[in-house]
Amino acid sequence: MVGSLHGGATPFDRQAETTGVGALALDYQGERFRAWLYLLAQTDRFDAPLRPFQLKAGVPVPRAPAGRLNLTQPWEYSDVDDRGGLLRTEYDLTDQLTLFADIGGSRGAVERYFQSAPTILNLRGDTTSTPQFYALGVDRLTYDGGLRVRFETGFFHHTVTLQASSYAETTGRWVSPGRGAYLSNLYAPARVAYIAPIDGAGRPRLSDSTLSGISIADTLAALDERVLLTLGVRGQRIEAHNYVSNVGTPTTAYDRSAASPVAGLVVRPWEAVSFYGNYIEGLSRGDLAPTVAKNSGEILAPSVARQVEAGVKLDLGRIGATLAAFRITRPGGELGPQNRFAATGEQRVSGLELNLFGEITPQLRVLGGMTLLDGRLVRTALAANLGHRPIGVPPVQASLGAEWDLPGLTGLTLDGAVIYTGRQFVDLANRQALPDWARLDLGLRYATAIGGRPTTFRANVLNVTGTNYWTGVASFGTFFQGAPRTYLLSMAVDL
Repeated sequence: MVGSLHGGATPFDRQAETTGVGALALDYQGERFRAWLYLLAQTDRFDAPLRPFQLKAGVPVPRAPAGRLNLTQPWEYSDVDDRGGLLRTEYDLTDQLTLFADIGGSRGAVERYFQSAPTILNLRGDTTSTPQFYALGVDRLTYDGGLRVRFETGFFHHTVTLQASSYAETTGRWVSPGRGAYLSNLYAPARVAYIAPIDGAGRPRLSDSTLSGISIADTLAALDERVLLTLGVRGQRIEAHNYVSNVGTPTTAYDRSAASPVAGLVVRPWEAVSFYGNYIEGLSRGDLAPTVAKNSGEILAPSVARQVEAGVKLDLGRIGATLAAFRITRPGGELGPQNRFAATGEQRVSGLELNLFGEITPQLRVLGGMTLLDGRLVRTALAANLGHRPIGVPPVQASLGAEWDLPGLTGLTLDGAVIYTGRQFVDLANRQALPDWARLDLGLRYATAIGGRPTTFRANVLNVTGTNYWTGVASFGTFFQGAPRTYLLSMAVDL
């Protein structure tokens, strides 16, 4: 059983949040039958939540404001409640054949009153916001079942999985018209008198979708599992329906099926070295039109994404590394000139990723990585944008973290991390870009025992240098301000 409750002011001006989580996990382990039950409930009450920004067309990105500044008014809020559960079962018919079945569901309710994305009007940082009341209800149901069988053919060991699955989601929503706009500024947020929201009756249906499929996969192992080959295929079907916002009458519908292959190979010529490669396709539900779009909440047509990856892993026990090259091709939605979100785009992202981890000395541990990305628009509604970089894809991302057990001070550990993200565009024309940024985090951890109980004290400072930066770019071009210097203190006791 897990329970947590926290609340109070946050590092951002005017902002307060109270969050509660309760979770229960039960399991049964019999000779042949096994079952797991997970129950979860969580609630969140957020006053003056930070919102992403969008840029007015043609306006360059202004400098980032101080991280603590908050344009959202104290009377703007977000309330979220979620309840869910999952039951998993397995039964061994024989030592080689296992049946499994799972069922789960959740219900979420959201009420929000704020401007989804305030608009930055000029380089001076002037903004305009129009608060809207937004009420959403989402019901989800998923179930699957299948079998796993293990057998030998010659010197190959097979693990075959056959599975059928279904996931259904229904969304109801009410969005009020804007009742009043207010002006503010990134660097000098204004306090504005309360604007009363407009609530509607009920939550008219906005969309529903069902994702179903049957898959079969075989993992072949040979040479004492030094060679692993996985081959599989999924038959997928996606049905989706959209409804008129705030009305609930049907508008558009999609029904698409596809056979999606998957293949993977791992070769381990030496104990510490593995080479791997994989290819996968997947039919996915279309993107959801963001709240800043005229057709907010509409589900776009399903699309097929493709990914190919190859790499090498080195694991020497105390030190390890991975190096991988990949390419992902994914259709997606674009926010057009008329502020309508449509499935007119496709992007291809190629990358090279290096990760390092290990124990340099018994007292010093490191974890770091770097990713180089080359993203390109290969299909777009406007021909002039072909070949441009996709929104929110930086050319480089890097991080380096370390822990050092201080000599002569038993139980005391110093830790730190540096995070870097390169320049990112927020428009398809590649004229508006967020500058690159770096952040330094530092902390201390002290492990001891109090009354025979293991106890750990932690003190952390995030964004030690107080850097002001833009971050969190969404695929449709909105972005967040980075968090300010933040101090964290905590104590954990094993009872």
